Amino acid sequence: MRKVLNVPDISCEHCERAITEALQPMAGVASIAVDIPGHRVTVEYDESRVTVARIKAAVEGADYPVASIE
Repeated sequence: MRKVLNVPDISCEHCERAITEALQPMAGVASIAVDIPGHRVTVEYDESRVTVARIKAAVEGADYPVASIE
C-alpha cells in the first residue's frame, strides 16, 4: 500500500531527516520519500503490519502536522 501525506511544515533537509527517523523504525514501513518543495511524504507500507493512522501519528509526533492523506 502507498499513501501520500501532505505536510505543509516541511521546509528543509532537517525536516526530511526528522520525518524519516520517525517512520523508519516502524515495522511494516517499506520505504519513505520526502518531497521537500512539494511538502509531501510518500510511504510504502504493509497494511497488515502498520496502519495509516500510526504512520500519521508518528509524523505528527515528530512535530509535523499532517494536513491530508491521499
